[in-house]
Amino acid sequence: MTVRFGPRALITMKVRIKRIDKSLPLPEYKTSGAAGFDLSARVSLTVLPGGTVRVPLNVAIEPPEGYMVMLCARSSLHKKGLMPANGIGVMDRDFSGNTDEYLGALYNFTDKEVSIERGERIMQVVFKQYGKAEWEEVDDLGNKDRGGFGTTGRV
Repeated sequence: MTVRFGPRALITMKVRIKRIDKSLPLPEYKTSGAAGFDLSARVSLTVLPGGTVRVPLNVAIEPPEGYMVMLCARSSLHKKGLMPANGIGVMDRDFSGNTDEYLGALYNFTDKEVSIERGERIMQVVFKQYGKAEWEEVDDLGNKDRGGFGTTGRV
């Protein structure tokens, strides 16, 4: 792992990846400033209106220790009439076996069939460092109540 400090801090990690179909290219960052890299559909398929499908994304990835993968929509996915069915995918480090292919769960929010072509970039991956909680149960948090959701905008 390489870490640079300063105004353009960047962490570079060696990450193990397995392609299911090696005739499709490895994922890549499309610009030098991209936070995520795109994943492509391994097969062509059609999503029925109001339907949900799981699209094979051709990779199994082993994130580094202390990291997880966020599987997110590409910004252009909504132009096709699709959105992630589960909002965002959280891929744990231990979901990294040879057959643990990433799948994009997509929902068609239109009244028309939507086609996805093999090799089409449809999702993106962002690595995210995380921490784990150790619970300290209390009967009183000792903080002032704010009044519930949406209360910061009240006059």
